Amino acid sequence: MPSLFIDAERLRDLNSGLGQVCLHLSRELVRQCPPDWNLTFLVPKGISGAFGDKAKYIEASWLKKLSISGKYDVWHCLHQDSDYLPSQSGSKPAKLMLTIYDLNFLERADYSTAKKGRKLGKLQRKINRASLLTAGSAYTASVVREHLHVADALPLKVVYTGVAVSEQNLPTDTPQPAFLDSSDSPYFLFVGVIHPKKNVHTLLPLLEAFPDYRLVLAGPDRHPYAQHIREQAQKLGVEDRLIMPGSVEEMTKLWLYAHCEAFLFPSLSEGFGLPVAEAMTFGKPVFISKLTSLPEVGGKEAYYFENFQPESMAKILHDGLNDFGQNSLREDRLRKRAAGFSWPSVAGEYWQLYKELAAGQIGR
Repeated sequence: MPSLFIDAERLRDLNSGLGQVCLHLSRELVRQCPPDWNLTFLVPKGISGAFGDKAKYIEASWLKKLSISGKYDVWHCLHQDSDYLPSQSGSKPAKLMLTIYDLNFLERADYSTAKKGRKLGKLQRKINRASLLTAGSAYTASVVREHLHVADALPLKVVYTGVAVSEQNLPTDTPQPAFLDSSDSPYFLFVGVIHPKKNVHTLLPLLEAFPDYRLVLAGPDRHPYAQHIREQAQKLGVEDRLIMPGSVEEMTKLWLYAHCEAFLFPSLSEGFGLPVAEAMTFGKPVFISKLTSLPEVGGKEAYYFENFQPESMAKILHDGLNDFGQNSLREDRLRKRAAGFSWPSVAGEYWQLYKELAAGQIGR
């Protein structure tokens, strides 16, 4: 009976992207688990049984980084920074599948060349042990091939992220968030960490071009860049229309998607771009950068900022809103594209890879 080990330790932080991946993918993997497979999850302390009694559980600890008992055919690290790897001892060690979501650290100005080199070296050592790699986007796969050595015999497959949110998840009686006043004025929305790589300071001049609109930047705002955003808003005289509530609860996020006029995402570096797909699920016009993986998410249905000059961005937003308002089919096309990023289909792709890997049909 084949056995599969899943490192879902990042469930410890359910407010993170990786935490959500571990949660939704794990649920669907259990639902689709073939009857002749054994499934074991590595989970944080105290949440054994999170996905029902069809699976086995091992609670993570620093000791487990050294040794996890049990014999497995396939071992899947759901992200490249995992500290938990299969033992290399024994006559038939587990085949390692390593998922790489992004190499965004290469773009970080606060990382020295030496630090980036160390991180690349650590990831290369994991790649050298892997039997199969998956990447969260075609862009990420290209960056992996550019900066790391992927042997000819080592497959590198693209498996996108699923979208878990939908309008059906939002109760009709969900109240308006307290941080929004009673004003009926429309707002533009951004969801994500407030960090330089998200490039959200370029959105502030749009409040000058659209004086009847507010801008909501919803996401963790502990980075100094968040204070820079507030200071820039003051200099532009638009601070009264800038709303930065920090991290928001899931229902609040869904409410914001449902009621925004448009979703704006001028990010410089993404491994996928999940908030864009989430906004599209609500049929909202999305205005995004043309960089990294974002065109893979938005496709032909998104509007793209040609550059980040205020006049150009304002024109793209103005023309896009007019086009969206005049095209009644846009909403349905956005929802249809977003529906292509589903956890059932993602889990199905992974199960096919697990089976082929265990049977020796792919991998090395």
